[in-house]
Amino acid sequence: MTEQNLKSIDEEVYVLPTSFAQQRLWFLDQFEPNSPFYNIPTAVRFKGNLNVPVLEKCINEIIRRHETLRTTFDAVEGKPSQIIHPYKPRKILTIDISGLAGEDRERETFRLAGEEARTPFDLRRGPLLRATLIKVAEREHVVLITMHHIISDGWSMGVFVREIAALYDAYSHGRPSPLPELEIQYGDFAAWQEEYIAGEVLENQLGYWKKQLGGDLPVLEIPADRPRPTVQTARGDNEDIVIPGEIASAIRNLARREGATPFMALTAAFQTLLYRYTGLEDVLVGSPIANRNRAEIESLIGFFVNTLVLRTDLSGDPTFRELLQRVKKVTLEAYDNQDVPFERLGCCNRIAI
Repeated sequence: MTEQNLKSIDEEVYVLPTSFAQQRLWFLDQFEPNSPFYNIPTAVRFKGNLNVPVLEKCINEIIRRHETLRTTFDAVEGKPSQIIHPYKPRKILTIDISGLAGEDRERETFRLAGEEARTPFDLRRGPLLRATLIKVAEREHVVLITMHHIISDGWSMGVFVREIAALYDAYSHGRPSPLPELEIQYGDFAAWQEEYIAGEVLENQLGYWKKQLGGDLPVLEIPADRPRPTVQTARGDNEDIVIPGEIASAIRNLARREGATPFMALTAAFQTLLYRYTGLEDVLVGSPIANRNRAEIESLIGFFVNTLVLRTDLSGDPTFRELLQRVKKVTLEAYDNQDVPFERLGCCNRIAI
């Protein structure tokens, strides 16, 4: 598809370059199309009276504000590109299950939420945001919001929910939107990133990663209770663990005394666990980072998150405090060089991306 062909379909459609992170997900979608692996689902339960037309107005206002929610993706002149579409109001799909018995309603709610979360997106056709309203009872509703990761991330879902809350409060009382117009859009970030991650910045930060990830990179062979399948199934699960209050407080106090953060303390503990399982003294852990280190992009919905490689030396039988200082140093250095997209690190060494 060419840019000229796109403009002939709709003069209001325009084409922008993708960010580095979006290029990665575009490639993965080409490699394995019709996959729900990169869906980001959120469910919000409302109890009490719900003004459905107002809720629909709120969602449409957010779609109007954030261009990324009106974006599809296609190859334009051989390059993956963002296709920004004009704003058009959308209807919320409503499913009424209030006629079911109490236990059946809850089971059906979970079934519908799971079905929605597993429904893939078409990056070319879009839309890449879906909103479904489940009427559980007269005064109980569940809103399902699902976005593809190529236009969103965990931080973005928080932005979406906060804007819904602010808009619903205003619209339900007859007030205008309290949200200021956005000064920039995600496309501006993508264009800035392409310009910024070049020249001296790229050379300096890549220099750090080449040194940090140089040499032979170990592979963690963690013991498992069954053989790894030859074909990846993605049939994983989550294990929720609640840290008791006194332990959480002790972790925070330890981190404070060592001039570190609770994240650094927990990372050190995790790397200690990996060492106990594998015996490796050279441990690499991938850690997501919001990558929102500029105030202008904090209120945007979009795919900003990056992955940092935290490589820690556990040799010499260090005490935990000594290890924590090593983790602190590695983490702070990684933060200072976080602008290099993870997919660019493939040139540093044999890093699988």
